[in-house]
Amino acid sequence: MEGMYVDLLALRIVISIVGVIGNTILIISILQTTRLKSFEIFLLCLAAANLEEIVIVDLYDILLFRSSYRMSAWTCRGLKFLTIFGEIASILFTVLISVYRYQKLRDVHTRANLPVFMDSLRSAGVLAGICAAVALLFCLPMLLVNVDWSHLNSSSPACPVDFFQCSLTRCPTRNRVYKFSFLLVCNLLPLLIVTLTSSMIVRILIVQQKALRVRQGPSVATTTSTAQQRPKKSGFQRSTLAILMAMTLFQVNWSIYLILHLACDPYSFPAWSEVEFFITTFYTAISPYVYGIGNNLFNLKRFMGR
Repeated sequence: MEGMYVDLLALRIVISIVGVIGNTILIISILQTTRLKSFEIFLLCLAAANLEEIVIVDLYDILLFRSSYRMSAWTCRGLKFLTIFGEIASILFTVLISVYRYQKLRDVHTRANLPVFMDSLRSAGVLAGICAAVALLFCLPMLLVNVDWSHLNSSSPACPVDFFQCSLTRCPTRNRVYKFSFLLVCNLLPLLIVTLTSSMIVRILIVQQKALRVRQGPSVATTTSTAQQRPKKSGFQRSTLAILMAMTLFQVNWSIYLILHLACDPYSFPAWSEVEFFITTFYTAISPYVYGIGNNLFNLKRFMGR
């Protein structure tokens, strides 16, 4: 059993390092952009939220493994507050990215090059602020939670495994309302929106591909025109495919999270903390690579500012 926990700890360290490096590179690469657009703003906010969540989780681990340090209730509340803030912000910025890409693809032929609502930098800033406000709103109760160590050994330096204080057998009404409101607004609703927009994006791509095949002709003019437009289209298509990959990762990740919280009791599930960590951190660690590679943001020349 001890060997298994050592392996899990090593895996946690690897995932954290991968996540910190990926999100840091993505942030630096975006900041190298001469003129930020709405998509880059959403992506920048997502990477910042991911990085904040990973760093706070690592800080908790560092404090936990200092045997002389026992966490106070306020330390536990503060760390959980910051972790959940990053988690919710990451989820909401992912929703913005999926909705924005659907807006860009919808009616693209009839709309031509006219901007969509979320193209406005002011709109992007307002939406990003709303996401941060919602994340803050659902984090505030974490500061008011009555941290209960009754389920832990008195000498344990760790925080309680479940900050909802809501097991399958014992769950006060106030805690139950908070837990299920949190899961509904911050997990289930975003999951449904991302699933819906992803499905519609796939449908649009299939329709566009069929229409492209119909319009293709043997004339030289058409061939020349298509060749001239191909770089732009292929770049946008690559970006869209990367977003779809990230959305798929998001759906799998947070579906498992919901199942974990609805079907398992944190106080009777011995590996709860480890499983919850891997679920909440896997998307934040892997997604920057998917977005960065798919949108050509991990290009060495771009990263060096050339």
